[in-house]
Amino acid sequence: MVFAIPFPTIDPVIVEIGPLAIRWYALAYIAGLLLGWLYCRRLVEGPPAIAKRQDVDDFLIWATVGVIVGGRLGYVLFYNFEYYLAEPLAALQVWQGGMSFHGGLLGVVIALWAFSRRRRISVLGFADAIACAAPIGLLLGRIANFINAELWGRVTDVPWAMVFPGAGPEPRHPSQLYQAGLEGLILLVVLFVLWRRESLRRRHGFLAGVFLAGYAIARGIGELFRAPDAHIGFLVAGTTMGQWLSLPMLFLGIYLMLRARPRT
Repeated sequence: MVFAIPFPTIDPVIVEIGPLAIRWYALAYIAGLLLGWLYCRRLVEGPPAIAKRQDVDDFLIWATVGVIVGGRLGYVLFYNFEYYLAEPLAALQVWQGGMSFHGGLLGVVIALWAFSRRRRISVLGFADAIACAAPIGLLLGRIANFINAELWGRVTDVPWAMVFPGAGPEPRHPSQLYQAGLEGLILLVVLFVLWRRESLRRRHGFLAGVFLAGYAIARGIGELFRAPDAHIGFLVAGTTMGQWLSLPMLFLGIYLMLRARPRT
């Protein structure tokens, strides 16, 4: 008999008033954006001058639209395209769940490029600050995945395995918490330590590259413990969709770090 830690059942809905329901997942998105905004306001204070606090304030709306629109489109295109091709109106039902980090990232990148060009600020310099705050949202999002008992891990016999509601009777890795630690907490600390070095802040694009490459590595490791999406399954040589989508991020991150040059 395999020992398993009981899953700490938490209602995904924080409060429900009539037809209005506030969920932990939605709160994670809101808190991630707000905390990231406050963090970025502090980051742009020091030298070199990249952007003003007002720029960070104004970009919050752009980032929110990029995350939501990009995240939803990414899920539709990357993870369940055949279903949404047959049911196109279902793509608008965001409240039913289904968001892609890679799509959300692409949405934010497009928003960041357009915003920076409009304000005539360094695209890569501003990207460095935004990248340093991004792990906050990742950390909270993965914790929300755990509360929702979704995106669970593979079957295992480790002492901390859990039986997730809706995932069958087998104990599984709490992979959401692994990913929260890798993609969120560890990446946040690494970027914070590197940001404190002014010589690296002057190399515009370097920290954005660290984030991209760091996330790709963290996601690749996390996917080794996470069960693949049921409607996709494993891909070539036991890889997953998440790993394949993270591979371009790894290459782009390495490229940005190698090309970054000090700015005066």
